[in-house]
Amino acid sequence: MYRQGTRRHGSGFTLILCPNELGYNRIGISVHRKLKGAVKRNRIKRIIRESFRLERAIYPLCADIVFAVRPDFSLKSPAEIASSVTKLGT
Repeated sequence: MYRQGTRRHGSGFTLILCPNELGYNRIGISVHRKLKGAVKRNRIKRIIRESFRLERAIYPLCADIVFAVRPDFSLKSPAEIASSVTKLGT
């Protein structure tokens, strides 16, 4: 995934996209350990999963997607994440 996928860099995160043959999307979430506190990291994961569930149309079809969160991540709601992903033009 990390070697073959194409990368789209957003503010505080990177999307790594790789086509698949399954006919549906899959998402993986990687949150950097420099974001201290498991509660904070888990909240970020929940928000990203909710954004993916609500806004599947903004993600490419039939792709494996890794949402890599960097320490400077500051988005607080699924709507903010959807807006940032839309700006990337995936």
